[in-house]
Amino acid sequence: MKNLIKLKYLYKLKEAGVNYFDGFVSVEKKIDMPNELKELENICKNCSLCDLGKTRTNVVFGEGNPNAKIMFIGEGPGEMEDKTGRPFVGRAGKLLTKIIENVLELDRNDVYIANIVKCRPPNNRVPSIEEAETCKPYLLKQIDIIEPKILVCLGKTAFMYLLNSDLAISKVRGQIFEYKGKKVIPTYHPSFLLRNPSAKKEAYKDFLLIKSML
Repeated sequence: MKNLIKLKYLYKLKEAGVNYFDGFVSVEKKIDMPNELKELENICKNCSLCDLGKTRTNVVFGEGNPNAKIMFIGEGPGEMEDKTGRPFVGRAGKLLTKIIENVLELDRNDVYIANIVKCRPPNNRVPSIEEAETCKPYLLKQIDIIEPKILVCLGKTAFMYLLNSDLAISKVRGQIFEYKGKKVIPTYHPSFLLRNPSAKKEAYKDFLLIKSML
């Protein structure tokens, strides 16, 4: 079964113009990723490279300051995000906005917010490896264009796929990592904080660290 999934993934990559050989994948695509966010968003909105494109209502590309110093990366859109086409607008999003405003003392429009996958996984499940790796180039290009100084990974899924790590978020939160010269700080996802209010104290410390790095 796993081999069939991998084979399907390789065929999807081939359809996108990716060349692969001997088990290695070349990230050179026939369609060059544009260097403008709006152009990249237009491409993303027409994407059908994985099965999430069949069930989505809207592509949730991301939003915020295109010159942001801080970029937040979540797991994927939820129900409200899928309906509106905007990231983090449900209960978890409202909590994130409060943290940005009250702890970082910034306006939500000062930062940039995106996700590992741009389409909602059914029933808000965790994105599969195929889905995350297929969608990841969009996120990496967003990072290249925006050039934030700090990347905040909200939850394990974001950290896992950005830095290819399987460490538990409880083990890495509040620590400083690096991605292409940018500081990466993982912390708890706002939805986890809603379910586990006692973890808010640790998350608060993480955001104080982020604030000190500005």
